[in-house]
Amino acid sequence: MASPAHSATQPKLLRVVRPGPVVAIVEKCVEARIGGVMVAALPQGALWIESGRALVVADLHLEKGSAYAKHGQMLPPYDTRATLTRLAALVEEHDPHIVVSLGDAFHDGGGPARMGEEDRAQLDALVSQCDWVWIEGNHEGKAAETLGGVARASLRLGSLTLRHEPSGAENEVAGHLHPCAKVAGPGMSVRRRCFGYDGSRMVLPAFGAFAGGLNLCDDAYVDVFPDGAMALVLSKDRVLPVAWENLLPD
Repeated sequence: MASPAHSATQPKLLRVVRPGPVVAIVEKCVEARIGGVMVAALPQGALWIESGRALVVADLHLEKGSAYAKHGQMLPPYDTRATLTRLAALVEEHDPHIVVSLGDAFHDGGGPARMGEEDRAQLDALVSQCDWVWIEGNHEGKAAETLGGVARASLRLGSLTLRHEPSGAENEVAGHLHPCAKVAGPGMSVRRRCFGYDGSRMVLPAFGAFAGGLNLCDDAYVDVFPDGAMALVLSKDRVLPVAWENLLPD
């Protein structure tokens, strides 16, 4: 056994804490850099890239209600209209040059054919206002391209790569995982949709009205954010950054 004097000279174990990414709260948004590109996380759950005047959304899952109805599980058939109305408001507010949908625009490949006439007309009007890119998702593939715009497996926008499923590569913006954050509050916890961000990559929340969410602490994110991620949490009317160490698992 080592003597007390000898023990006192042993080096102490240090816990290395990786500093979180730098973000700025600007009015109701959170601004951050990915690959040298400034992006703004919007409280509606979309991403704004000013340098390309690009509006980016993920996982609209249009016609999810009708997809469930086909299999006898009845949901209110208003998800497509609600999602498109929110998207139309963003397009009107920001006047983008390009809109990028990061995959799973529809809940399945038959979604475009099931759209009601009014919803189809609203989407046609949106697509006609600017360039429109449908990133292919695992739910619908190229199906959304039948409604205008173009379908791509991925898209390069400056130094950023936009795709559906996150690979963990640097300078990547993706969707697919539907991130949510659980945060402790006074006497309770709150679970909200969020952006996941670690300074090198970002995963967007699902934009669709009926889309669920996966806790950012889930093991599914380990390969994407190996050192954890900051949650840019969507509250009622703003985005709030929450450090990784303050997030709770489900």
